[in-house]
Amino acid sequence: MAKTAKTVLRRQKLRWRIRKKVNGTAIRPRLSVFRSNKDIYAQLIDDATGTTLAAANSRQKDIVAIAGNKTEKAALVGKAIAQKAIALGINACIFDRGGY
Repeated sequence: MAKTAKTVLRRQKLRWRIRKKVNGTAIRPRLSVFRSNKDIYAQLIDDATGTTLAAANSRQKDIVAIAGNKTEKAALVGKAIAQKAIALGINACIFDRGGY
């Protein structure tokens, strides 16, 4: 089923409304999550400089090797991004659901 212009515009408006309120810093970055039909992606973003500090997704070799459903893979992505954040010295973030 193809996305219609109406549904795309609705989700974009949700994203804009969320992004007005959610802003990440180097100390407390924004955790942006994108969920496609097959995979899930997570990024820690510093909006002050516009850089991605860490990223993880369900297409990485170590996560793909573990068989499981989407919920189990999402949990593995969460653990991977958490480990990368701890390695960078980040212990708090702001969650950006991205309109989902």
